[in-house]
Amino acid sequence: MLQDLSHMDRITQLQDEIQRILVIMSSSIAYLTTRSTFLQVSEEIPITKQRNPDKFDPPEVFEANKRELVDDLIMKAKQIEVLIQSLPVPEPEEQQAKRLQELENEMTVANQEYTQAVERAKKLHSQFSELLRTMLDAADIEASLLSKQRSI
Repeated sequence: MLQDLSHMDRITQLQDEIQRILVIMSSSIAYLTTRSTFLQVSEEIPITKQRNPDKFDPPEVFEANKRELVDDLIMKAKQIEVLIQSLPVPEPEEQQAKRLQELENEMTVANQEYTQAVERAKKLHSQFSELLRTMLDAADIEASLLSKQRSI
């Protein structure tokens, strides 16, 4: 069971790292689309818009930031790869089916034991209730006999 928990921890870590890489990607796309300037890529297609100089980064800053974003993505991808490599190899389908059948058999036995315990508890409750009624009825009879004797 402890080994299963560590596998679940790794899966949780993997989910967290995937979430982080998605945030990095989203932030990267947002940065690249908002802090770049329009460049002419073909002489046949003119630039029709210009951005204010304060709305985009200078080319050397933009290139340094792009490299940093790429480094962040690569680092996070490697961390994800390490987590994936640490996950256990999936067991064959036949073993899974056998293990599930064993668990189902154990569950059936446990359910039968539970049902028997509940039935026993109901019988004991019934017997105890009957015993209490008998004791209380006897006490009532005895008290009424005593009160009759005193009145005589």
